[in-house]
Parts: sequence; C-alpha cells; structure tokens
Amino acid sequence: MSALANPGASAQAIQFHYDIGNSFYNLWLDRSLTYSCALWDGQDTLEAAQIAKIDYHIEKSGARGQQRVLDIGCGWGATLNRLVQTAGVAQATGLTLATQQAAHIAQQEWPGVDVRVESWSDHSPTIPYDAIISVGAFEHFAKLDQSPEEKIEGYRGFFRRCHEWLPPGGCLSLQTMSYENSSREDFSPFFASQIFPESDLPRLSEIAGASEHLFEIVSLRNDRHHYARTSLEWRRRLLQRRAEAVALVGEEAVTRYDKYLHLWAIGFHTGTMGLLRLQLRKLETPRRLH
Repeated sequence: MSALANPGASAQAIQFHYDIGNSFYNLWLDRSLTYSCALWDGQDTLEAAQIAKIDYHIEKSGARGQQRVLDIGCGWGATLNRLVQTAGVAQATGLTLATQQAAHIAQQEWPGVDVRVESWSDHSPTIPYDAIISVGAFEHFAKLDQSPEEKIEGYRGFFRRCHEWLPPGGCLSLQTMSYENSSREDFSPFFASQIFPESDLPRLSEIAGASEHLFEIVSLRNDRHHYARTSLEWRRRLLQRRAEAVALVGEEAVTRYDKYLHLWAIGFHTGTMGLLRLQLRKLETPRRLH
C-alpha cells in the first residue's frame, strides 16, 4: 500500500516538539510519561487521572482481552504497557514519529509490545487489528496551509486505513483537541512555529464528515475542562522543577513551554478549544462519497 500524499506533519516537525528530551518531559509529566489530556472523573492525582484516561480508551476500543491492538501516536508507551500488563492484550503495536519516544519504549523491553517509528500513512499490517486507539495524534494529521478539501481528504485517508485494519464491528477510540469557539484564522502563530509546527486542529464536523459511511460515532465527550486542569497541573510541575529543566534544555525552551501550557489552559477554560473523545465503530458496507 503506497503512502498518502501530504498526510500531515513530517517526522521533522514531530521530532521538533517530542524529541526535546525524555529527561525534560520526565520532570513534569506523570510517571508513565503520558502526554495528553487526563480524565478527571473523581481522580485527585495526575497519575490516577491518566490511568483513568487510558482505561477509558481501552474499554471504548474493545481492546480488553484481544490479540492485536494498534496505538496510533503511542507516545512513550503508557497505553501499550497497560494494554499488555492489565488488559490482557497479547500484542500491542505502537506508531510514533518521535525517535526518543520509540527508544524509551524499546528500552523497557515490555513483553508483547512492538513500537515502530512510522506514520499511519506508511503502516501496512499483514493481518487486521482487533481494536485501534489514537490519543493526541489526530492534531498532526493536517497542516494549516492545506485547503479545506485537502484537510478532509487527509482525514478520510486515516479513517479508510483504520476501516481496512479492523474486523467487522471493530472500534476506534479517538481523542483529539478541536476548534470550538475559534477557527483556523485564530491558530496562534506562536503555537504554529514554536510548539506544534505543521499541525492543525479539526472541527467535530470535519471528523464526522471524514468518517461518514466508514464509521458510526457511538459515543462522544467534550472534556475541555479536563484539559485545562491537565495543562495547569503540568505547568505547576514544570515550574516546581524549573531550575532542573533549565539545566537540561535551556532558559528559552523552558520559557516557551511555560507560555504554551499557560495559554493552553486559558484556551480550554474559555472554550476556544475543545477536547473530543470519540468511540467510532466500523460500518460493514461503506458507501463512496462524491
């Protein structure tokens, strides 16, 4: 299967952010190095809220007890590890374009875990997966300079691949930031150049349109306040260990991340951005869109 044209952020763009250094992220993320919005439904610690989020996606994807599960945008492997250690999954495969994330996972030597430095658009499994999880990666599947038509077609390419890789009735559990009371024109130049280059946020309508006739949306949550709280907790932890962070990556980088997490919290608190968690179930007779 050939790679799609312009599927989203390049490996270099992903590595610009995520490969700043595992030791840096280890200072302010939780112990599992989970770098996406937590699920704060009664949890009182970041660690507990991140586990709750991972378990949520395991349940929504139907991954528990399955043979083969795919994690698209697997980060430092927290979901992969939990799939095989507590959810009874025989083989968990993770895709990431960040080389330091992949190196961290490989060093753990978790039985049943396989990580690949590979885009979803280049991935070509020999047999289907029983379930798919993708958390915090969809934001990198489009670029600001793409036309609306190119953006939707890129998303549709992702959903086509997931549809091909799943069995009848199989599910994709997807988590992504989104535009809410904002638009592409509001995308901050600071975020576009200094934090997440070659990336763009989806609207819920774009996800629904791109997945139409391939998946049905079974459940949906907008947990933007959960991301405001997560961002504030990350920032608190970063500032608590600011001197160590500066020693690792320098004053400029720490100031940049401090600003980003502060603005992130404001954006989610005010509703400029949303945080979508979707359960999508494969439709068996997809129709062609014209």
